Amino acid sequence: MADLGTGLIWFVAFLLSTTVHEAMHAWVAWRGGDPTAYHGGQVSLSPVPHIRREPIGMLVVPLLTALTQGWAMGWASAPYDPNWAARHPRRAAIMAAAGPAGNFLLALGAFALLKAGLIAGFFVAPDSVTFSSLAETSAGPNAVTTMLSVFLMLNVLLGTFNLIPLPPLDGASVAAIFLPAPVKARVEDLTSSGMASMLGLIVAWQVFPFLTAPFFSIVLRVLHPAHSYS
Repeated sequence: MADLGTGLIWFVAFLLSTTVHEAMHAWVAWRGGDPTAYHGGQVSLSPVPHIRREPIGMLVVPLLTALTQGWAMGWASAPYDPNWAARHPRRAAIMAAAGPAGNFLLALGAFALLKAGLIAGFFVAPDSVTFSSLAETSAGPNAVTTMLSVFLMLNVLLGTFNLIPLPPLDGASVAAIFLPAPVKARVEDLTSSGMASMLGLIVAWQVFPFLTAPFFSIVLRVLHPAHSYS
């Protein structure tokens, strides 16, 4: 059983980060001429409409994994009009990229607060680091340092994972605009296929662990340039 306090922090961070991710998709689609998600209530930073659309992926699974594994996983979605996407492929690609962009903005905000705390002396570099403990106070980790650490790493990983160019992830739609028309049409067919989407997720989950360590190392080097962590 994971630590209850840390698990709850992961759950809250996942809920808020995923809400921002889906709200960014919905807002950019609405601004680009597709009001589908807007009418569904997804242009909102309240988790409620997103939970209402995906209660299992937004609430049940992340809460269970957070409390039992010490980190949260789940899923969410924002509706869009595929006919609009076909007519406006560049707008659709921008809409797809907007979700990960929201995650990277949250990560940047958490990084800035951690870095400011380190510079001001409120936080110090820990002797050992985890995704939940990138910094601590002189008395040890607390809720603030844990929350900022989780927000930083969770959003780096969420943004990165969703940019893997495999359906049904956002990266497939972003990459499609750079492909020749016949290949792009094939990718769109695959994206709409449930079997291909399931296969894409399986492959992405196999690839992603090879990306987490390098990205974690990059975050540590930028956050703590004077320290070396093995």
